[in-house]
Amino acid sequence: MNQEANIAKRDQAGALSTNLFEADADAGSQNMTQEDLALPFLKVLGQLSPEVNKKDSKYVEGAEPGKIYNTVTTQLYDEIDVLPVFYKRQYVEWQDRGASMGAPVAIHTVASGIINETTRDKMNKDRLPNGNYLENTANHFVVLVSDSTPSTALISMKATQLKISKKWNTMMMSIKMKGKNGLFTPPTYSHIYTLKTVQMSNDKGTWFGWDVSKKDAIKDKGAYEIARTFAERLSKGDVQVKAAPSETNTDVPY
Repeated sequence: MNQEANIAKRDQAGALSTNLFEADADAGSQNMTQEDLALPFLKVLGQLSPEVNKKDSKYVEGAEPGKIYNTVTTQLYDEIDVLPVFYKRQYVEWQDRGASMGAPVAIHTVASGIINETTRDKMNKDRLPNGNYLENTANHFVVLVSDSTPSTALISMKATQLKISKKWNTMMMSIKMKGKNGLFTPPTYSHIYTLKTVQMSNDKGTWFGWDVSKKDAIKDKGAYEIARTFAERLSKGDVQVKAAPSETNTDVPY
């Protein structure tokens, strides 16, 4: 009986702690804005990624080419399940490796027309008159649902991965559901997609890229609400995200 009483007492204490935490929900974070938070990038590791180099300060235990890496939690995955919530394509302006500090010079909207100022060089890079080059970058904002707690993240696709991005967008837009007013296209975050990596190659080399497949409709209402709120904030411009570091595509040929 004493043992049962102790267990009951511990359970009661745990429940009380939860109630206290809930009563003070969000306390301490009142002054935190989106600028004070880091949105994780989910990226594919390659042969040249610093996370796989044991001599690099950015090395991550267990990292190897083909793994999916979360830049904030440093977690590694073989595959992930995500809800796509928002899509935005941009032209990211970079200096050449060695001249760059790992950050873009500027980020341009597709509507800016800056791509018309470029010429294609021998490396198939779109060069501006100032010598910098543009990367056509497809940004997929997602809610990661692989983990026990859904979390927001960003997947950037560029170069050879733009074909994968277009395929993914086509998959989303091809979903039709029948409602009271007939067929309609549900929100992109109505369905879960599984992302894993596959080895790709062309005459310029071999690398790992994304592979996307549709899984099924979301059943977790909590995850759906997180996705909808994230989508609304992104649509309003409340979430400002920096471009992915230039080293993320060192293995991907143009």
